[in-house]
Amino acid sequence: MTTEPSASAGPAEVPGSFAPLRHGTFAVLWVATILGNTGSFMRDVASSWLVTDLSASPAAVSLIQAAGTLPIFLLAIPAGVLSDILDRRKFLIAVQLLLACVSLALLVLSKTGLLTIEALVALTFLGGIGAALVAPTWQSIVPELVPKPELKSAVALNSLGINIARSIGPAAGGLLLAAFGAAVTYGADVASYVFVIAALLWWKRPATSDDTLSENFGGAFRAGLRYARSSPELHRVLFRSAVFFAFASSVWALLPLVARNLLGGDAGFYGLLLGAVGVGAIVGALVMPRLRAVLDADGLVLTASLTTAAVMVLLSLAPPSWLAIPLLLALGAAWITALTTLNGTAQAILPNWVRGRALAVYITVFNGAMTAGALAWGLVAQEIGIPATLLVGAGGLATVALLLHRVKLPAGEADLVSSNHWPEPLVAAPVAHDRGPVMILVEYRVTPADRPAFLAALQSFSKERRRDGAYAWGVSEDAAEPETVVEWFMVESWAEHLRQHKRVSKADADLQETVTRFHNGPERPVVRHLLGLGSP
Repeated sequence: MTTEPSASAGPAEVPGSFAPLRHGTFAVLWVATILGNTGSFMRDVASSWLVTDLSASPAAVSLIQAAGTLPIFLLAIPAGVLSDILDRRKFLIAVQLLLACVSLALLVLSKTGLLTIEALVALTFLGGIGAALVAPTWQSIVPELVPKPELKSAVALNSLGINIARSIGPAAGGLLLAAFGAAVTYGADVASYVFVIAALLWWKRPATSDDTLSENFGGAFRAGLRYARSSPELHRVLFRSAVFFAFASSVWALLPLVARNLLGGDAGFYGLLLGAVGVGAIVGALVMPRLRAVLDADGLVLTASLTTAAVMVLLSLAPPSWLAIPLLLALGAAWITALTTLNGTAQAILPNWVRGRALAVYITVFNGAMTAGALAWGLVAQEIGIPATLLVGAGGLATVALLLHRVKLPAGEADLVSSNHWPEPLVAAPVAHDRGPVMILVEYRVTPADRPAFLAALQSFSKERRRDGAYAWGVSEDAAEPETVVEWFMVESWAEHLRQHKRVSKADADLQETVTRFHNGPERPVVRHLLGLGSP
């Protein structure tokens, strides 16, 4: 099931927050994902608690967390590519069947008493593979289910649904585990997949027409990486996310041991703590529109970081068990504030054509930071103890939050709708789509006085060329006519250049017009397309 909440609606959209539920398909799939995520949280509670029975080592406990997140770190980007090139409905059904088999194997092993640390880690890793495959796809299908004006409300409802499951699943899992054992808890997770698969089978996804410019896996993978590599705005979001999750992961990696060793609780109490996190996240999601009215994205992340650090400090002091409940409520509210703000910022700066792949990069960074953090904090706790580790993590989180507050998150206000303003390339005869590489030359005439400003504008525009498909870019002057400046860039195939035509956004069109204003000539700049002929 999806594990990443998406951007919630702004204050002006609050009255329509539940409007997407009027659409039957969205409502059915939304309810199904809540049930599926509830089962997943129940499974995770059982696994996290069982490992403390099998081993008291903090490193072993944190290894379960790492086993669940490492596959997402490794496979999120390929999964994002698959979500763009495969039938999403069939893909989701296949992965749900895989996840059901994982929980069924856990059920059988726990029932027969054959479950070991090695088996638990392996099956958790396999479940993480399933989560990695479906996470970008669940996010990508939302625009298919609701009209565009209701998209923000729909992704906000997805975030709310995940946290409803987070509030119910851990508590229910802890209670089932305490009352009936791990086998029944895993069985409840298996049953949840039945509902999800039934909902996906019920969904009659409209057939899509064949796209002559459809991408294969390799090309789509390279295009997604090129975009991520060439987007400074995405880099800032990824950097801020990696730092936050690396430090905040300490409390999640050690929470089972905090519940058992510091707070003296049992499996039911651990489930109650996780349920409190879910309830706190729901409250945080509901009050977030009011917070956005007084805080920008950077203020929200700073507030969430300092709140998380304060909770970690208080937990390190081994407070009474009743006090741990409000602390975990606060942790849930802070967590969803940071998670939704960072994810929402990433959503706002991404055009539709690369959304799944770029979000997969975000998911990779998120889970990479959580995985590395879980392993590192587990090893630290083994050396200095759980309370000291929480204090170190809290101090680090507060420090980097204050230092990085000046590294501002992007506003995400650019119009990223496709402009379709590039004219079709002039060709003497049809060009095969796999023909390449292709060099595009754009010839400008620029006066010497305008050249510095022109080159600065062109340098900014080069980022758009690279994001949308160019693997090389440069600018040259004509030795015989210095006022003639040629911008050149290369793409790997003719089909990729045709896709480039479709990818240019309205914001990019405005930037291109800024560059073109420096052109001093009666006509628009001359554009040429040179096709590679191969080796002589």
